[in-house]
Amino acid sequence: MRLPALAIAAGLGLASLHAAAQQAPVVTEAPLRAHLSFLADDLFEGRGTGQRGGDLAVRYLETQAAVIGLKPLAGGGYRMPVKIEGTRLLDKSFVRFDAGGKSVTPKNGSEIVFGTASGKSAVTIDAPLVFVGYGAIAPEEKWDDYKGIDMKGKVLVMMVNDPQPTAAEPNRFAGKAYTYYGRWLYKYEEAVRQGAAGVLLIHTTPSASYPWSVPANGFSHERFHLAVAGNPVEGWLQEDTARALFAAAGFDLDTLRAQAETREFRPVDLKTRVHAEVHSAIRRIEQFNVAGIVPGSDAKLKDQAVVYSAHWDHLGMDEGVRRDDRSDHIWNGAIDNASGAAALLAMAAEAVKHPAKRTQVFLWPAAEEQGLLGSAAYVQNPAWPLALTTADLNLDSMNFVGATRDIGVAGAERSSLYEAAGEVARKMGLKLAPAIPDLSGAYFRADHFNFAKAGVPAFNVGSAVFSGDGHFEFVKDPAKSAARLVAFKQDYHQVSDEYHADWDLSGMVQQAQFTLNLGYAVGNAPAMQRWKDGDAFGKVKR
Repeated sequence: MRLPALAIAAGLGLASLHAAAQQAPVVTEAPLRAHLSFLADDLFEGRGTGQRGGDLAVRYLETQAAVIGLKPLAGGGYRMPVKIEGTRLLDKSFVRFDAGGKSVTPKNGSEIVFGTASGKSAVTIDAPLVFVGYGAIAPEEKWDDYKGIDMKGKVLVMMVNDPQPTAAEPNRFAGKAYTYYGRWLYKYEEAVRQGAAGVLLIHTTPSASYPWSVPANGFSHERFHLAVAGNPVEGWLQEDTARALFAAAGFDLDTLRAQAETREFRPVDLKTRVHAEVHSAIRRIEQFNVAGIVPGSDAKLKDQAVVYSAHWDHLGMDEGVRRDDRSDHIWNGAIDNASGAAALLAMAAEAVKHPAKRTQVFLWPAAEEQGLLGSAAYVQNPAWPLALTTADLNLDSMNFVGATRDIGVAGAERSSLYEAAGEVARKMGLKLAPAIPDLSGAYFRADHFNFAKAGVPAFNVGSAVFSGDGHFEFVKDPAKSAARLVAFKQDYHQVSDEYHADWDLSGMVQQAQFTLNLGYAVGNAPAMQRWKDGDAFGKVKR
């Protein structure tokens, strides 16, 4: 094809995006606000995984899906089961290290946190401790911290984050930005693949991007995972604890860290034995994703689909709290993520009136707050074949401050969704918000990421709150609005994330409208969306 012909074809493609954006139905504020205020109400008790409030949220969503007119799934309903195990550590558990003739038992909570993902109520370990650097195997970076050494039956200790950029390689592992290899979840997953008996991550606030209180709080409550075999022991070591442990074994932590910054690094046997008894209360529960369908209008393209997703769960309510004394014990999760769940309901109500050429799937995953479990279960058993899914557009923690002149599309640049988003934004009189380095791994912390891992182009759409830095251009009172956005950091994952009737939801409606317009653009486009050449997730098999 000659260049003029290519230009004409490209122009036709852009024209189709223009038309698609114009055809999208209009999202209105009234139903969005009504759903938001109701889902965030104390009545739903924080929509906790394995709690009564979560069951109420599922019942509400499936009822609304039916009222709206979404088509049920193949089995005739809107629920998709998610098998989950809940694990709560019992007080008699301990981890002890024997190093250099010394026996060290770190204090659980302040020096170490640990648990099991094995599904077993009692786990006993007597194993060697091995330092494996960053614990990463990244072929595209020519990086392998394991070097083919057998790790079966060993306890692995490793750093979080990625190998850092150097003067010679300023862009290795995305430079200063986080990659998936830096996430705690990847490191736990890799330890399972290696057949390890356990894995401990060395915590520092800069490398983890959050303080010790985050893992400490997480491990002090019931932890959830999909009902599949995980690590017998997994947890975190406080940095000073790790430093003292390494020293007792005759090693310097900083020296080994420096060695781990090179490709030549090889695992180091720390000449230390790990003795652990992990006793847990295990319960197996069934949660539900909720999904409904708007069938496509085109005879051929209706076999393909675009997915919109927003998790329904939050952190629930403290156990044992009297129902007449609940006000400070409910994590309502108004912004995170009653906002996204409500927006999807408002969007679906309009979408059923004007089907796109491709099928549209509206998905409310469960247990996002427990490690993206609902979306992980979905990609294992999807309502629509992943090979025929053109994109997932996710909504999480939406803009409650006010309308903006731009829209956030962080992560869209990985695929053709970026160009589609640019066209939709232009048609709406918006511009794309400037890209900022992903220093906290935000791309890997919401439900769209499980779609990306499975090979489906995906990103979290327009989340001003997720960025948390107030860099968006607000239409009204820019400085004051930006400050309100930044201030939400104090409410994030706190009981204070509650609905307020005086919120200006124009920005939330704008964000929902942009997402729906983008869904129609890719839902009506001639071809499915594609990853950019060289992107790591473009190689994932569907």
